[in-house]
Amino acid sequence: MTFTEKCNTIFRQSVEDYHKTDDVDAAMPNPYAEGSIEYDLYKKNWIDVVQWHLEDIIRDPNIDPVAALALKRRIDHSNQDRTDLVERIDTYFYEQFHSVKPLADARINTESPAWAVDRLSILHVKIYHMQEQVNRKDVSEEQHSKCVEKLNVLREQLGDMTTSITELLDDYAAGRRVMKVYRQMKMYNDPNLNPVLYKKA
Repeated sequence: MTFTEKCNTIFRQSVEDYHKTDDVDAAMPNPYAEGSIEYDLYKKNWIDVVQWHLEDIIRDPNIDPVAALALKRRIDHSNQDRTDLVERIDTYFYEQFHSVKPLADARINTESPAWAVDRLSILHVKIYHMQEQVNRKDVSEEQHSKCVEKLNVLREQLGDMTTSITELLDDYAAGRRVMKVYRQMKMYNDPNLNPVLYKKA
């Protein structure tokens, strides 16, 4: 099993586990050993699927404004957790490949491998929920057909992403690409870098 196939298996498991309760406040039932890459992959997808539902909830036109603000703060925190976790997964990749001697014509990729894995994780969440839409019986034939078309595109993307990430990791291992990691360095959550926050301190 390739690393990407492992990702697909774990992401599907996480999405299915979440929907056993379909509750954004449910405890994460991560079955993998804490500190393992499998644990981080499962947690990564769990964050994504919970945030998917938080984004649905906050778009309720009748939501109480106070509740909406609290939910927005929760989504912001979730985004930071997601970024931190992606960077931890990139550290795993860096440890795997940093000692590989690059070939003379080795290239640099436009994104780090963990951010590609991030997109793969979110793709699994999209596929699950688009399948839900395809299964609905209370929609027009036109809407059903559009959802089937979208689901087919998402599944094609899944195959392409699986292949491209696997090829990227193979390139790192063979020295055809240089393993580099750039941290996000987000400023708005940092009280020392966000002027709205540090000017009030």
